[in-house]
Amino acid sequence: MLSGRRSWRWLRVLIEHLPPESHTMTALRNELTPEQLSAQADTGEPEKGRWSQQEQLTAALYDAVRRLEWVLICVNTEKKNKRPDPPEPLRRPGAGPRKKKAKLTEKSANTLLQLLQGGAE
Repeated sequence: MLSGRRSWRWLRVLIEHLPPESHTMTALRNELTPEQLSAQADTGEPEKGRWSQQEQLTAALYDAVRRLEWVLICVNTEKKNKRPDPPEPLRRPGAGPRKKKAKLTEKSANTLLQLLQGGAE
């Protein structure tokens, strides 16, 4: 047990709330096996992390540069169907991933056409 007024729980909470770039968090990450690292990468949720104002501004700059790059590509691409999709914004704390728009397949397009022409068969 810890001596004094602090508990083990207090120490755990203190360590959990250290910034990701701290020496302690870096040492804990360096101890992970490659399997543990890949599992964390697959299940990571950056939107639940804590971001400073500088990180928020960096993310806004990142999004602006990617958007400008996308616009430049679109302006210099003659065929519309060759243009890339707009870039996804960097995920922020408190914001979930953007939902993908449903693509219109040939089957659903035919069903829609039938409905517009007076009903489905």
